[in-house]
Amino acid sequence: MDNYSKFLHFTIFLNEKTRFLSMDINNWIEENKAKYIEISDKIWDFSEINFIEFQSAQFLAGKLEEEGFTVERGVAEIPTAFIASYGSGDPIIAILGEYDALPGLSQDKVPYKKKIETREHGHACGHNLLGVAGLNACIAVKEAMKRGEISGTLRYYGCPAEEGGAGKTFMVKAGLFNDVDIALCWHPDSFNAIWTMNCMANTMVYFKFHGRTAHAAADPYNGRSALDAVELMNVGTNYLREHMIPDARIHYIITNGGQAPNIVPAEAESYYIVRGPTTEKVHELYKRVLKVAEGAALMTETTFEVKFAAGMSNLLPNRTIERVFLKKLKEFGPIEFNAEEHKFAEEIKKTFPKADVLDLLGILGPEVVEFLKQRKDQALIGDIMPYKESSITIPGSTDVGDVSWVVPLSQFTTTCAAMGTPGHSWQTVAQGGMGIGHKGMIFAAKVLASSAIDFFTKPNLVKEAKEEFQKHRKDNPYISPIPEGAKPFLEQYKN
Repeated sequence: MDNYSKFLHFTIFLNEKTRFLSMDINNWIEENKAKYIEISDKIWDFSEINFIEFQSAQFLAGKLEEEGFTVERGVAEIPTAFIASYGSGDPIIAILGEYDALPGLSQDKVPYKKKIETREHGHACGHNLLGVAGLNACIAVKEAMKRGEISGTLRYYGCPAEEGGAGKTFMVKAGLFNDVDIALCWHPDSFNAIWTMNCMANTMVYFKFHGRTAHAAADPYNGRSALDAVELMNVGTNYLREHMIPDARIHYIITNGGQAPNIVPAEAESYYIVRGPTTEKVHELYKRVLKVAEGAALMTETTFEVKFAAGMSNLLPNRTIERVFLKKLKEFGPIEFNAEEHKFAEEIKKTFPKADVLDLLGILGPEVVEFLKQRKDQALIGDIMPYKESSITIPGSTDVGDVSWVVPLSQFTTTCAAMGTPGHSWQTVAQGGMGIGHKGMIFAAKVLASSAIDFFTKPNLVKEAKEEFQKHRKDNPYISPIPEGAKPFLEQYKN
Protein backbone atom coordinates (compact mmCIF):
# COMPACT_ATOMS: atom_id res chain seq x y z
CA MET A 1 0.00 0.00 0.00
CA ASP A 2 1.56 3.34 -1.05
CA ASN A 3 1.71 6.36 1.30
CA TYR A 4 -1.27 8.12 -0.28
CA SER A 5 -3.41 4.98 0.06
CA LYS A 6 -2.34 4.66 3.69
CA PHE A 7 -3.27 8.28 4.32
CA LEU A 8 -6.64 7.85 2.59
CA HIS A 9 -7.33 4.66 4.54
CA PHE A 10 -6.45 6.39 7.81
CA THR A 11 -8.64 9.39 6.96
CA ILE A 12 -11.63 7.18 6.21
CA PHE A 13 -11.01 5.26 9.45
CA LEU A 14 -10.79 8.53 11.42
CA ASN A 15 -14.00 9.92 9.91
CA GLU A 16 -15.85 6.68 10.60
CA LYS A 17 -14.59 6.66 14.18
CA THR A 18 -15.69 10.28 14.71
CA ARG A 19 -19.08 9.56 13.13
CA PHE A 20 -19.56 6.57 15.43
CA LEU A 21 -18.59 8.59 18.50
CA SER A 22 -21.04 11.36 17.51
CA MET A 23 -23.87 8.83 17.19
CA ASP A 24 -22.86 7.27 20.50
CA ILE A 25 -22.88 10.67 22.23
CA ASN A 26 -26.22 11.54 20.65
CA ASN A 27 -27.74 8.38 22.10
CA TRP A 28 -26.15 8.98 25.51
CA ILE A 29 -27.45 12.56 25.72
CA GLU A 30 -30.94 11.42 24.69
CA GLU A 31 -30.97 8.68 27.32
CA ASN A 32 -29.84 11.07 30.07
CA LYS A 33 -31.61 14.28 29.05
CA ALA A 34 -34.17 14.19 31.89
CA LYS A 35 -31.33 14.51 34.41
CA TYR A 36 -29.91 17.62 32.74
CA ILE A 37 -33.30 19.23 32.29
CA GLU A 38 -33.73 18.83 36.04
CA ILE A 39 -30.32 20.42 36.67
CA SER A 40 -31.19 23.32 34.37
CA ASP A 41 -34.46 23.89 36.21
CA LYS A 42 -32.51 23.93 39.48
CA ILE A 43 -30.29 26.75 38.18
CA TRP A 44 -33.43 28.48 36.86
CA ASP A 45 -34.84 28.30 40.40
CA PHE A 46 -31.68 29.75 41.97
CA SER A 47 -31.73 32.84 39.66
CA GLU A 48 -28.60 34.42 41.15
CA ILE A 49 -27.20 37.63 39.69
CA ASN A 50 -23.60 38.44 38.80
CA PHE A 51 -20.86 37.49 41.24
CA ILE A 52 -23.29 36.07 43.80
CA GLU A 53 -24.08 32.79 41.98
CA PHE A 54 -23.00 30.80 45.05
CA GLN A 55 -25.62 28.06 44.86
CA SER A 56 -25.39 27.73 41.09
CA ALA A 57 -21.58 27.49 40.99
CA GLN A 58 -21.48 25.07 43.92
CA PHE A 59 -24.18 22.87 42.39
CA LEU A 60 -22.57 22.67 38.93
CA ALA A 61 -19.07 22.15 40.30
CA GLY A 62 -20.40 19.42 42.58
CA LYS A 63 -22.01 17.59 39.66
CA LEU A 64 -18.72 17.61 37.78
CA GLU A 65 -16.84 16.30 40.82
CA GLU A 66 -19.34 13.47 41.09
CA GLU A 67 -18.42 12.57 37.50
CA GLY A 68 -14.71 12.38 38.25
CA PHE A 69 -13.63 15.88 37.20
CA THR A 70 -10.98 17.71 39.22
CA VAL A 71 -12.43 21.08 40.23
CA GLU A 72 -10.53 24.24 41.15
CA ARG A 73 -12.83 26.76 42.81
CA GLY A 74 -12.50 30.50 43.34
CA VAL A 75 -10.21 31.09 40.36
CA ALA A 76 -9.24 34.63 39.23
CA GLU A 77 -10.11 35.87 42.75
CA ILE A 78 -13.81 35.28 42.03
CA PRO A 79 -15.54 33.00 44.55
CA THR A 80 -18.11 31.81 41.99
CA ALA A 81 -15.65 31.03 39.17
CA PHE A 82 -14.25 27.54 38.74
CA ILE A 83 -12.50 25.20 36.31
CA ALA A 84 -13.27 21.48 36.08
CA SER A 85 -10.79 19.19 34.28
CA TYR A 86 -10.80 15.61 33.06
CA GLY A 87 -8.05 13.66 31.32
CA SER A 88 -4.49 14.76 30.56
CA GLY A 89 -2.23 15.79 27.74
CA ASP A 90 -2.99 17.47 24.44
CA PRO A 91 -5.18 18.78 23.00
CA ILE A 92 -6.84 20.89 25.67
CA ILE A 93 -10.45 21.55 24.67
CA ALA A 94 -12.53 23.98 26.74
CA ILE A 95 -16.30 24.30 26.91
CA LEU A 96 -17.60 27.51 28.49
CA GLY A 97 -20.55 27.71 30.85
CA GLU A 98 -22.48 30.60 32.40
CA TYR A 99 -25.12 30.63 35.15
CA ASP A 100 -25.88 34.21 36.18
CA ALA A 101 -29.37 35.70 36.04
CA LEU A 102 -30.55 39.29 35.52
CA PRO A 103 -31.91 41.54 38.26
CA GLY A 104 -35.59 42.28 38.74
CA LEU A 105 -36.99 39.90 36.13
CA SER A 106 -38.78 37.30 38.20
CA GLN A 107 -41.23 35.33 36.05
CA ASP A 108 -43.21 32.09 36.22
CA LYS A 109 -43.21 29.46 33.44
CA VAL A 110 -46.38 30.80 31.82
CA PRO A 111 -46.96 32.75 28.54
CA TYR A 112 -48.16 35.88 30.34
CA LYS A 113 -46.46 38.18 32.81
CA LYS A 114 -46.58 36.64 36.28
CA LYS A 115 -43.96 37.43 38.88
CA ILE A 116 -42.97 34.74 41.38
CA GLU A 117 -43.45 36.53 44.68
CA THR A 118 -40.66 34.61 46.44
CA ARG A 119 -38.10 35.44 43.74
CA GLU A 120 -36.68 38.79 42.66
CA HIS A 121 -34.48 37.84 39.70
CA GLY A 122 -34.81 35.73 36.55
CA HIS A 123 -32.77 33.99 33.83
CA ALA A 124 -33.66 36.53 31.17
CA CYS A 125 -30.71 35.55 28.96
CA GLY A 126 -31.10 31.80 29.34
CA HIS A 127 -27.89 31.17 31.23
CA ASN A 128 -29.49 28.33 33.17
CA LEU A 129 -29.61 26.57 29.78
CA LEU A 130 -26.20 27.82 28.63
CA GLY A 131 -24.27 26.48 31.60
CA VAL A 132 -26.04 23.14 31.77
CA ALA A 133 -25.67 22.34 28.04
CA GLY A 134 -21.91 22.74 28.51
CA LEU A 135 -22.03 20.54 31.62
CA ASN A 136 -24.02 17.91 29.73
CA ALA A 137 -21.60 17.98 26.80
CA CYS A 138 -18.54 17.65 29.05
CA ILE A 139 -19.92 14.64 30.88
CA ALA A 140 -20.94 13.01 27.58
CA VAL A 141 -17.41 13.47 26.17
CA LYS A 142 -15.95 12.22 29.44
CA GLU A 143 -17.80 8.92 28.94
CA ALA A 144 -15.96 8.44 25.63
CA MET A 145 -12.65 9.41 27.26
CA LYS A 146 -13.30 6.99 30.10
CA ARG A 147 -13.65 4.16 27.59
CA GLY A 148 -10.33 5.10 26.03
CA GLU A 149 -11.85 6.15 22.71
CA ILE A 150 -10.31 9.64 22.79
CA SER A 151 -7.48 11.25 24.74
CA GLY A 152 -6.49 14.72 25.82
CA THR A 153 -7.71 17.23 28.41
CA LEU A 154 -11.31 18.35 28.66
CA ARG A 155 -12.20 21.46 30.69
CA TYR A 156 -15.42 23.08 31.77
CA TYR A 157 -14.99 26.76 32.59
CA GLY A 158 -17.54 27.94 35.14
CA CYS A 159 -17.85 31.60 34.17
CA PRO A 160 -19.83 33.94 36.44
CA ALA A 161 -21.07 37.46 35.88
CA GLU A 162 -21.34 37.62 32.09
CA GLU A 163 -24.15 40.11 32.66
CA GLY A 164 -22.20 43.24 33.45
CA GLY A 165 -19.43 41.73 35.55
CA ALA A 166 -17.09 40.45 32.81
CA GLY A 167 -16.16 37.30 34.70
CA LYS A 168 -14.38 35.81 31.68
CA THR A 169 -12.36 38.97 31.10
CA PHE A 170 -10.91 38.68 34.59
CA MET A 171 -10.31 34.95 34.03
CA VAL A 172 -8.44 35.81 30.82
CA LYS A 173 -6.45 38.47 32.69
CA ALA A 174 -5.47 35.79 35.24
CA GLY A 175 -4.06 33.64 32.42
CA LEU A 176 -6.54 30.81 32.87
CA PHE A 177 -6.99 30.22 29.11
CA ASN A 178 -3.34 30.50 28.09
CA ASP A 179 -2.78 26.77 27.50
CA VAL A 180 -6.16 26.01 25.88
CA ASP A 181 -6.11 24.83 22.26
CA ILE A 182 -9.79 25.29 21.34
CA ALA A 183 -12.71 26.93 23.18
CA LEU A 184 -16.35 26.12 22.37
CA CYS A 185 -19.48 27.92 23.49
CA TRP A 186 -23.09 28.60 22.54
CA HIS A 187 -25.99 30.86 23.54
CA PRO A 188 -29.77 30.41 23.71
CA ASP A 189 -31.68 32.38 21.08
CA SER A 190 -34.76 32.09 18.88
CA PHE A 191 -33.01 30.39 15.95
CA ASN A 192 -30.43 27.69 15.22
CA ALA A 193 -27.42 29.39 13.66
CA ILE A 194 -23.70 30.00 13.70
CA TRP A 195 -22.76 33.19 15.52
CA THR A 196 -20.84 34.94 12.73
CA MET A 197 -21.35 38.55 13.86
CA ASN A 198 -19.05 40.70 15.92
CA CYS A 199 -19.99 42.22 19.29
CA MET A 200 -19.14 45.60 20.76
CA ALA A 201 -16.32 46.17 23.19
CA ASN A 202 -17.16 48.17 26.30
CA THR A 203 -16.01 49.62 29.57
CA MET A 204 -18.22 49.98 32.65
CA VAL A 205 -17.39 52.55 35.34
CA TYR A 206 -18.93 54.36 38.29
CA PHE A 207 -18.44 58.13 38.62
CA LYS A 208 -18.75 59.20 42.24
CA PHE A 209 -18.85 62.95 42.91
CA HIS A 210 -18.04 64.57 46.26
CA GLY A 211 -19.43 67.96 47.24
CA ARG A 212 -20.45 69.73 50.47
CA THR A 213 -23.73 69.39 52.27
CA ALA A 214 -25.90 72.36 53.33
CA HIS A 215 -29.49 73.21 54.16
CA ALA A 216 -31.17 73.50 50.75
CA ALA A 217 -33.40 76.40 51.90
CA ALA A 218 -31.47 78.18 54.70
CA ASP A 219 -27.96 78.31 53.20
CA PRO A 220 -27.78 76.59 49.82
CA TYR A 221 -24.94 78.94 48.88
CA ASN A 222 -22.68 77.06 51.30
CA GLY A 223 -23.40 73.76 49.59
CA ARG A 224 -21.67 72.17 46.62
CA SER A 225 -24.06 69.70 45.05
CA ALA A 226 -22.64 66.37 43.94
CA LEU A 227 -25.97 65.72 42.25
CA ASP A 228 -25.54 68.87 40.14
CA ALA A 229 -22.23 67.42 38.97
CA VAL A 230 -23.84 64.10 38.04
CA GLU A 231 -26.60 65.84 36.12
CA LEU A 232 -24.21 68.18 34.31
CA MET A 233 -22.04 65.22 33.35
CA ASN A 234 -25.08 63.50 31.88
CA VAL A 235 -25.98 66.64 29.92
CA GLY A 236 -22.41 66.94 28.62
CA THR A 237 -22.39 63.29 27.61
CA ASN A 238 -25.63 63.73 25.69
CA TYR A 239 -24.09 66.61 23.73
CA LEU A 240 -21.08 64.39 23.06
CA ARG A 241 -23.29 61.88 21.21
CA GLU A 242 -23.43 64.11 18.12
CA HIS A 243 -19.66 64.00 17.84
CA MET A 244 -18.85 60.32 18.23
CA ILE A 245 -18.82 57.51 15.67
CA PRO A 246 -22.29 56.15 14.77
CA ASP A 247 -21.44 52.62 15.96
CA ALA A 248 -20.63 53.78 19.50
CA ARG A 249 -23.07 53.78 22.41
CA ILE A 250 -23.14 55.41 25.86
CA HIS A 251 -25.70 54.51 28.54
CA TYR A 252 -25.94 55.58 32.17
CA ILE A 253 -28.07 55.49 35.28
CA ILE A 254 -27.95 57.54 38.47
CA THR A 255 -27.26 55.11 41.29
CA ASN A 256 -27.24 57.72 44.06
CA GLY A 257 -28.90 61.12 43.79
CA GLY A 258 -28.87 62.11 47.45
CA GLN A 259 -31.07 61.37 50.46
CA ALA A 260 -33.58 64.20 50.69
CA PRO A 261 -34.46 67.26 48.57
CA ASN A 262 -33.93 69.68 51.46
CA ILE A 263 -30.29 68.63 51.81
CA VAL A 264 -27.68 69.63 49.25
CA PRO A 265 -26.19 66.22 48.43
CA ALA A 266 -22.54 65.82 49.29
CA GLU A 267 -22.40 62.44 47.53
CA ALA A 268 -23.89 61.38 44.18
CA GLU A 269 -23.01 58.66 41.71
CA SER A 270 -23.72 57.52 38.15
CA TYR A 271 -22.94 54.23 36.40
CA TYR A 272 -21.77 54.43 32.78
CA ILE A 273 -21.31 51.88 29.99
CA VAL A 274 -19.25 53.09 27.02
CA ARG A 275 -19.39 50.83 23.94
CA GLY A 276 -17.61 50.76 20.60
CA PRO A 277 -16.78 48.34 17.77
CA THR A 278 -13.27 47.69 19.14
CA THR A 279 -11.47 48.03 22.47
CA GLU A 280 -9.31 50.78 20.95
CA LYS A 281 -12.39 52.80 19.94
CA VAL A 282 -13.86 52.37 23.42
CA HIS A 283 -10.67 53.69 25.01
CA GLU A 284 -10.74 56.75 22.74
CA LEU A 285 -14.36 57.54 23.58
CA TYR A 286 -13.91 56.85 27.28
CA LYS A 287 -11.14 59.47 27.46
CA ARG A 288 -13.63 62.02 26.16
CA VAL A 289 -16.24 60.96 28.71
CA LEU A 290 -13.62 61.48 31.44
CA LYS A 291 -13.14 65.05 30.21
CA VAL A 292 -16.89 65.63 30.49
CA ALA A 293 -16.72 64.42 34.11
CA GLU A 294 -13.83 66.77 34.79
CA GLY A 295 -15.82 69.66 33.33
CA ALA A 296 -18.83 68.85 35.49
CA ALA A 297 -16.63 68.82 38.59
CA LEU A 298 -15.10 72.19 37.66
CA MET A 299 -18.50 73.79 37.11
CA THR A 300 -19.82 72.62 40.49
CA GLU A 301 -16.62 72.92 42.55
CA THR A 302 -16.81 69.23 43.41
CA THR A 303 -14.36 66.38 43.08
CA PHE A 304 -14.92 62.93 41.66
CA GLU A 305 -13.46 59.45 41.63
CA VAL A 306 -13.79 56.69 39.06
CA LYS A 307 -14.39 53.09 40.07
CA PHE A 308 -13.82 50.56 37.30
CA ALA A 309 -16.47 47.84 37.23
CA ALA A 310 -15.81 45.75 34.13
CA GLY A 311 -14.78 45.74 30.49
CA MET A 312 -15.21 43.47 27.48
CA SER A 313 -13.52 43.12 24.10
CA ASN A 314 -15.07 42.65 20.69
CA LEU A 315 -15.20 39.13 19.21
CA LEU A 316 -12.46 37.59 17.08
CA PRO A 317 -14.13 35.07 14.72
CA ASN A 318 -12.81 31.62 13.88
CA ARG A 319 -14.35 30.27 10.67
CA THR A 320 -12.75 26.84 11.11
CA ILE A 321 -14.68 26.22 14.32
CA GLU A 322 -17.80 27.77 12.80
CA ARG A 323 -17.75 25.20 9.99
CA VAL A 324 -17.48 22.36 12.51
CA PHE A 325 -20.47 23.75 14.40
CA LEU A 326 -22.47 24.09 11.19
CA LYS A 327 -21.83 20.45 10.30
CA LYS A 328 -23.05 19.36 13.74
CA LEU A 329 -26.13 21.60 13.69
CA LYS A 330 -27.15 19.94 10.43
CA GLU A 331 -26.26 16.49 11.72
CA PHE A 332 -28.43 16.69 14.85
CA GLY A 333 -31.08 19.17 13.71
CA PRO A 334 -33.69 20.33 13.19
CA ILE A 335 -35.38 20.61 16.58
CA GLU A 336 -38.82 19.02 16.63
CA PHE A 337 -41.21 20.98 18.86
CA ASN A 338 -44.50 19.45 19.96
CA ALA A 339 -48.02 20.93 19.79
CA GLU A 340 -47.91 22.16 23.41
CA GLU A 341 -44.65 24.03 22.80
CA HIS A 342 -45.97 25.59 19.59
CA LYS A 343 -49.09 26.73 21.45
CA PHE A 344 -46.98 28.26 24.25
CA ALA A 345 -44.90 30.11 21.64
CA GLU A 346 -48.00 31.43 19.87
CA GLU A 347 -49.42 32.73 23.15
CA ILE A 348 -46.25 34.39 24.35
CA LYS A 349 -45.62 35.95 20.95
CA LYS A 350 -48.79 38.02 21.47
CA THR A 351 -46.95 39.86 24.27
CA PHE A 352 -43.97 40.95 22.11
CA PRO A 353 -43.46 44.50 20.87
CA LYS A 354 -44.51 44.92 17.25
CA ALA A 355 -41.12 44.57 15.56
CA ASP A 356 -40.22 42.93 12.27
CA VAL A 357 -37.58 40.24 12.80
CA LEU A 358 -36.25 41.05 9.33
CA ASP A 359 -35.30 44.51 10.62
CA LEU A 360 -33.05 42.80 13.17
CA LEU A 361 -31.63 39.93 11.14
CA GLY A 362 -32.01 41.11 7.56
CA ILE A 363 -28.51 42.63 7.73
CA LEU A 364 -27.12 39.09 7.62
CA GLY A 365 -27.87 38.78 3.94
CA PRO A 366 -30.47 37.68 1.37
CA GLU A 367 -30.23 33.98 2.30
CA VAL A 368 -31.26 34.75 5.87
CA VAL A 369 -34.01 37.12 4.68
CA GLU A 370 -35.45 34.41 2.43
CA PHE A 371 -35.17 31.83 5.21
CA LEU A 372 -37.15 34.06 7.57
CA LYS A 373 -39.72 35.08 4.97
CA GLN A 374 -40.55 31.44 4.33
CA ARG A 375 -41.15 30.97 8.07
CA LYS A 376 -42.71 34.32 8.92
CA ASP A 377 -45.89 32.67 10.22
CA GLN A 378 -44.04 30.25 12.51
CA ALA A 379 -43.68 31.14 16.16
CA LEU A 380 -41.00 28.48 16.63
CA ILE A 381 -38.27 27.80 14.09
CA GLY A 382 -36.49 24.47 14.52
CA ASP A 383 -34.64 24.52 11.17
CA ILE A 384 -31.01 25.54 10.70
CA MET A 385 -30.46 29.09 9.48
CA PRO A 386 -28.25 29.50 6.38
CA TYR A 387 -24.60 30.15 7.16
CA LYS A 388 -22.77 33.18 5.88
CA GLU A 389 -19.56 34.73 7.14
CA SER A 390 -20.19 38.22 8.47
CA SER A 391 -18.19 41.16 9.78
CA ILE A 392 -21.26 42.99 11.04
CA THR A 393 -21.05 44.37 14.59
CA ILE A 394 -24.24 44.02 16.59
CA PRO A 395 -25.06 46.50 19.40
CA GLY A 396 -24.38 44.21 22.34
CA SER A 397 -21.38 42.98 24.30
CA THR A 398 -20.13 39.75 25.83
CA ASP A 399 -17.03 38.74 27.78
CA VAL A 400 -16.74 35.76 25.42
CA GLY A 401 -14.95 38.31 23.24
CA ASP A 402 -11.93 38.39 25.52
CA VAL A 403 -11.56 34.61 25.42
CA SER A 404 -11.64 34.77 21.60
CA TRP A 405 -8.50 36.96 21.66
CA VAL A 406 -6.37 34.41 23.54
CA VAL A 407 -7.63 31.07 22.13
CA PRO A 408 -9.44 30.00 18.93
CA LEU A 409 -13.13 30.25 19.80
CA SER A 410 -16.53 30.28 18.17
CA GLN A 411 -20.13 29.99 19.26
CA PHE A 412 -23.54 29.07 17.91
CA THR A 413 -27.14 29.59 18.95
CA THR A 414 -30.10 27.24 19.22
CA THR A 415 -33.83 27.86 19.36
CA CYS A 416 -34.80 28.21 23.01
CA ALA A 417 -37.55 30.79 22.51
CA ALA A 418 -40.20 31.96 20.06
CA MET A 419 -38.97 34.00 17.11
CA GLY A 420 -38.86 37.68 18.04
CA THR A 421 -38.53 37.12 21.80
CA PRO A 422 -36.99 40.31 23.25
CA GLY A 423 -33.62 39.90 24.89
CA HIS A 424 -33.36 40.33 28.66
CA SER A 425 -37.12 40.01 29.09
CA TRP A 426 -39.61 38.13 31.25
CA GLN A 427 -40.60 36.22 28.10
CA THR A 428 -37.09 34.74 27.92
CA VAL A 429 -37.30 33.73 31.58
CA ALA A 430 -40.59 31.91 31.02
CA GLN A 431 -39.39 29.94 27.99
CA GLY A 432 -36.05 29.04 29.56
CA GLY A 433 -37.83 27.08 32.25
CA MET A 434 -40.04 24.91 30.04
CA GLY A 435 -39.96 22.57 27.04
CA ILE A 436 -38.91 25.10 24.40
CA GLY A 437 -35.76 26.06 26.28
CA HIS A 438 -35.10 22.47 27.33
CA LYS A 439 -35.10 21.20 23.75
CA GLY A 440 -32.75 23.95 22.59
CA MET A 441 -30.41 23.13 25.46
CA ILE A 442 -30.27 19.40 24.70
CA PHE A 443 -29.66 20.16 21.03
CA ALA A 444 -26.79 22.50 22.03
CA ALA A 445 -25.25 19.81 24.25
CA LYS A 446 -25.12 17.39 21.31
CA VAL A 447 -23.48 19.99 19.05
CA LEU A 448 -20.91 20.95 21.70
CA ALA A 449 -20.03 17.36 22.60
CA SER A 450 -19.74 16.16 19.02
CA SER A 451 -17.69 19.22 18.02
CA ALA A 452 -15.32 18.61 20.94
CA ILE A 453 -14.84 15.03 19.75
CA ASP A 454 -13.91 16.27 16.28
CA PHE A 455 -11.17 18.44 17.76
CA PHE A 456 -9.95 15.63 20.04
CA THR A 457 -9.70 13.15 17.17
CA LYS A 458 -8.57 15.39 14.29
CA PRO A 459 -5.25 17.14 15.03
CA ASN A 460 -5.28 18.87 11.64
CA LEU A 461 -8.54 20.57 12.58
CA VAL A 462 -6.94 22.02 15.72
CA LYS A 463 -3.94 23.11 13.66
CA GLU A 464 -6.18 24.81 11.07
CA ALA A 465 -8.14 26.71 13.76
CA LYS A 466 -4.90 27.84 15.41
CA GLU A 467 -3.35 29.00 12.15
CA GLU A 468 -6.46 31.06 11.38
CA PHE A 469 -6.34 32.50 14.91
CA GLN A 470 -2.68 33.47 14.59
CA LYS A 471 -3.34 35.09 11.22
CA HIS A 472 -6.05 37.31 12.72
CA ARG A 473 -3.89 38.14 15.73
CA LYS A 474 -0.70 38.87 13.79
CA ASP A 475 -1.31 42.60 13.39
CA ASN A 476 -3.93 42.92 16.14
CA PRO A 477 -2.48 42.44 19.63
CA TYR A 478 -4.89 41.79 22.46
CA ILE A 479 -5.48 44.82 24.66
CA SER A 480 -7.14 43.87 27.91
CA PRO A 481 -10.02 46.24 28.78
CA ILE A 482 -9.16 45.78 32.46
CA PRO A 483 -6.73 48.37 33.87
CA GLU A 484 -3.72 47.08 35.76
CA GLY A 485 -4.56 46.47 39.39
CA ALA A 486 -8.33 46.40 38.87
CA LYS A 487 -10.17 43.64 40.71
CA PRO A 488 -13.53 41.96 40.05
CA PHE A 489 -16.30 44.26 41.27
CA LEU A 490 -17.62 42.26 44.21
CA GLU A 491 -19.60 45.03 45.94
CA GLN A 492 -22.66 42.74 46.04
CA TYR A 493 -20.99 40.67 48.74
CA LYS A 494 -21.38 43.54 51.16
CA ASN A 495 -25.18 43.35 51.03
